[in-house]
Amino acid sequence: MSETLAIEVIYALPTKQQLVRLQLPTGSTVRQAIEASGLLQKHPEIDLTRNKIGIFAKLGKLDAVLRDRDRVEIYRPLIADPKEVRKQRAAEGKVMKKGAGDSEGE
Repeated sequence: MSETLAIEVIYALPTKQQLVRLQLPTGSTVRQAIEASGLLQKHPEIDLTRNKIGIFAKLGKLDAVLRDRDRVEIYRPLIADPKEVRKQRAAEGKVMKKGAGDSEGE
């Protein structure tokens, strides 16, 4: 087993992605990788008590121990609730279908 880990830490912004590659000691945690990445200084909006994090798109915890070649992802809060957006789209679709059906039947 190697003494260092090759880790990527990613923070995606609306227009670009910040990617930092690190070499960390074996046994390092997600929190240590994020702190070592410098992204907290570059992006003060990141709040580790509120932002969710993941490893390869699976939600994780800050105290999770990393494995070699892990990709730590820092997620931004959602602007809109996906469930609400789907409900709105479904409601709009029903209205449109009803309107189209009425005009064809006459």
